[in-house]
Amino acid sequence: MFGSLMFCSKQIMALLPNIHLLGMLIMVVTVCFRSKALVSIYIFVFLEGLLGGFSLWWIPYLYVWTVLWGITMLIPKRTPNMAKMVIYPIICALHGFAFGILYSPGQALLFGLNLEGTIAWIITGLPYDAIHGTSNFITGFLIYPLSELLKKLVYNKKINL
Repeated sequence: MFGSLMFCSKQIMALLPNIHLLGMLIMVVTVCFRSKALVSIYIFVFLEGLLGGFSLWWIPYLYVWTVLWGITMLIPKRTPNMAKMVIYPIICALHGFAFGILYSPGQALLFGLNLEGTIAWIITGLPYDAIHGTSNFITGFLIYPLSELLKKLVYNKKINL
């Protein structure tokens, strides 16, 4: 369900360049379901490939979203709530700002870019990464309240997942 939600939310917002709810949704699902969140992430990645074609652009998707999952997993569960409200948007934003850098190893390997070509590719994408990081920062403020709501719904058995 969450993988489909990630996919649909990204498609709905596709007219806005690099503005989507994906980073926020990945963090919410990771905070609530920990390692099980990988299932949702890879359902999203599979659906992206299914719609967009399993082409070279898709290969970095196999790892780039997992980086956000991994960083989110490193946040201790006992982090104070006030700290979570600050940390979550910052991590979400940093992933958006670094998206081009994270994506670049795949590009370099797949297209035979040397260091200069890889750096040029990253620099060309900086305006889009700036939009991505800024929008992730804004949507990142939803991570804490939505994850708390989801935990209450799931773990208090008010809904079955």
